Amino acid sequence: MSSCDPFISKLIANLFPLGFNTYSTRQNSCVISSTSQKSCDLLDLWPDGHVTRYDLDWLVKNSYERQKQKVIQPRILWNANLYKQAQVPSVDFKSLLETNDELKKFLQNFLLYGIAFVENVPPTQEHTEKLAERISLISIQVFHCLKHEGTGGRTLLVDGFYAAQQVLQKAPEEFELLCKVPLKHEYIENVGECHNHMIGVGPVLNIYPWSKELYLIRYNNYDRAVINTVPYDVVHRWYTAHRTLTTELRRPENELWVKLKPGKVLFIDNWRVLHGRESFTGYRQLCGCYLTRDDVLNTARLLGLHA
Repeated sequence: MSSCDPFISKLIANLFPLGFNTYSTRQNSCVISSTSQKSCDLLDLWPDGHVTRYDLDWLVKNSYERQKQKVIQPRILWNANLYKQAQVPSVDFKSLLETNDELKKFLQNFLLYGIAFVENVPPTQEHTEKLAERISLISIQVFHCLKHEGTGGRTLLVDGFYAAQQVLQKAPEEFELLCKVPLKHEYIENVGECHNHMIGVGPVLNIYPWSKELYLIRYNNYDRAVINTVPYDVVHRWYTAHRTLTTELRRPENELWVKLKPGKVLFIDNWRVLHGRESFTGYRQLCGCYLTRDDVLNTARLLGLHA
């Protein structure tokens, strides 16, 4: 085996446990202009004599160790003060409809913070639908307050990932428990022509097993079913962990309160950000919808964003 790096054999063995029948070579015709170094290739020699050539940089980039370090979705975690300090700009309705640059700016904000605002939207259902179709994003929720003749009615937003991070730092064993123990949720609806009976089972906190990156929080006490999926000897510890998370979610400094008004549309990542509403007086008309998650991520990638 010839090598373009003295520890290449050990590197291959560590990064690729199944192994390669390989030798590496430095190609004279391939030069990396930024470093004036010649690129390295890895050749896989098959029993039938076939040779497959791999770029060593590509192999390292896609190795097990590199995947552990790779962030699937870059995020900025926030509490109320951090979000206000960031001064995240809203995007303009007309500009978003007409230019991909404005759409990209909106999606960048949404992916980083889990929420994003669009201003100057005509307060009608038709224009709200037009905006939703432009985003092309059922894990994305859209709210547009078309009219409110009264007081109160502010929207509450909490970054669930920020709260989960606090649990991880203060009580890592409780964080781990919330990631492992499955919980059952159930939604039954029989109103008018709406008939639904939905069941979902999964842990409160969901992480990618290879990188431990959090990608989903399930926190809904209203739809929580009988806790018969939690082992008997774990129930008490699970409740303790759940209380710890609840404490973080309900800290006043983590609560971002926003007053929705006609023309201002709010998009919420339901996999990350928890939302609620305070009481209100008078007449209030709210328009909204749910959008599919895969479509918004697809649009973001097409615009060159990391999603």
